[in-house]
Amino acid sequence: MKIKTPLTVKAFAKINLGLFITRKRDDGYHTLSTLFAPIDWYDILSFSAADAIEMSCTNPDLPVDDSNLCVRAARLLQDEGGVKEGVSMLLDKRVPFGAGLGGGSSDAATVLRVLNSFWDINLSSVDLHRLAVSLGADVPYFLEMQGLAYAGGIGDELVDLNMTIPWFIVTVFPCEHISTAWAYGHFHRRFELERPDLQALARQLSSDGKAELLRLFENDFESAVFEQFGNVRQVKTDLLSAGALFSSLSGSGSAVYGLFEGESAAREVMAAMEAKGYPVSLTPPGFSMRQ
Repeated sequence: MKIKTPLTVKAFAKINLGLFITRKRDDGYHTLSTLFAPIDWYDILSFSAADAIEMSCTNPDLPVDDSNLCVRAARLLQDEGGVKEGVSMLLDKRVPFGAGLGGGSSDAATVLRVLNSFWDINLSSVDLHRLAVSLGADVPYFLEMQGLAYAGGIGDELVDLNMTIPWFIVTVFPCEHISTAWAYGHFHRRFELERPDLQALARQLSSDGKAELLRLFENDFESAVFEQFGNVRQVKTDLLSAGALFSSLSGSGSAVYGLFEGESAAREVMAAMEAKGYPVSLTPPGFSMRQ
């Protein structure tokens, strides 16, 4: 079935609440333990009928050929379902790339979810998960979850915690694009350390509401990124100085977020970051990707 009317969908980004890199596998991939939380920062994808798969993007720095995750997702689904029709996709790119916010993964998950329905393929969740993993470790989260979720394995083994973040989240992009490959090539290995149980910590945080537990949610990429990118480190300092209960690098960076109890303090530091020319977003307490 062809898409008869254009469709526009939001593709939300995420932050990582804690990120432990636990080992390196024989195939070169690293296993990790992390919590994904959605934020109110999103790209917008528009879909309309076409004879072939084609894509355009509002950001000229991003490729729109077969190297783009959205195009790859569409081709995977087209092949899987034996679909003859194409689709025209317009990506209004608002989430910074190279920021550790999972924007590209979210876009790819949105393509899988939308085209599975509108091409009338109706693949099972198991089959969609398999395609999502082949596109990237973060893609299954955006495909299957809506709120806070634990991720193990290479990021693809998910547990829905049925929780949301109870604070305002200020997310700042310090205008540095950090590749995941660079981050994995430079992080300080701490495989031998015993790490906290992030699932248990999250549930304790939810039940007790003790913000001091947040200090246990470390990010293993942070020390190496902060050594190399002083302006990224400074954002964390500024967020804590402005009253954030907790601040951390998201993913492999360069975005940094802070958790705030009050909206006024959050908006004040947002204004300060915007004055530096840094893109920012504000996520309200209890946010989920449910639209």
